[in-house]
Amino acid sequence: MEATTIFVVVLALVFINRGIKMVPQGYAWTVERFGRYTKILNPGLNFIVPFVDGIGYKKNMMEQVLDIPPQEVISADNAMVTTDAVCFFQILDAVKASYQVNDLPRAMENLLMTNIRAVLGSMELDAMLSNRDSINAALLGKVDEATDPWGVKVTRIEIRDISPPADLIESMANQMKAERDKRASILTAEGQRQAAIEVAEGEKRAAILKAEGEREAAYKQAEARERLAEAEAKATDVVSKAISDGNPQAINYFIAQKYTDALISIGSAENSKVVMMPLEASTLIGSLAGIQDLLKEIKKS
Repeated sequence: MEATTIFVVVLALVFINRGIKMVPQGYAWTVERFGRYTKILNPGLNFIVPFVDGIGYKKNMMEQVLDIPPQEVISADNAMVTTDAVCFFQILDAVKASYQVNDLPRAMENLLMTNIRAVLGSMELDAMLSNRDSINAALLGKVDEATDPWGVKVTRIEIRDISPPADLIESMANQMKAERDKRASILTAEGQRQAAIEVAEGEKRAAILKAEGEREAAYKQAEARERLAEAEAKATDVVSKAISDGNPQAINYFIAQKYTDALISIGSAENSKVVMMPLEASTLIGSLAGIQDLLKEIKKS
């Protein structure tokens, strides 16, 4: 009796163990009956038929990360680079992920490596290094479309590194240095050209101002000479009129004027250190007095 009881208890425990399944959160289990898929067990407490139903696959429904190992890729301009990537994906359909593809992580890894070679191999090295976003977008579109029959959603693909060979990196550094030197030379030449233009503009402006000043000075000098000539003509007219009226003192005006001009010329000579005044200089004073009397008479009249 005791043996039967123990057998029944053990059999009940075995049935409970085989018939009750606790699925963790974030997972989905497939149930197979005699090797054929029947249903999905969702997170929580689930019941199956003991010894008839069995657990087929346990799929992680959370977003997962897949590391893509480094590989060598030849660019469109025959440059050899080493690149690796990381892929983020999530299983949306546990049935397709279980029965539409064998070894899902390995299949996705090979699919990604193939598409990386295809996308990067169609680009030149400069575009490959400067267009990471477009590369990621192109890979995401291709891989997500290819994994859709597997019940997988690829959420993000990131190229982590693109490493050219050491000699190519050195050549690129030399090229960048040459470009920087070229830009510096261009900027220096442009600065010198602009400075020369500014200097020329300044000299042009200075020449214009100088010419305008000389023209204004010449105009003033001509105006002064014209007024002086008018004054001399007027004085000559007055003196000539006085002479015609019989005033002998008017003749002294012309004599005094010429005498004065001669003395000014003698005194302003550069090689003259001592000026000897002739005795006749007293006549100049008399002439000046006569001129003064003449002017007084003209003023009275």
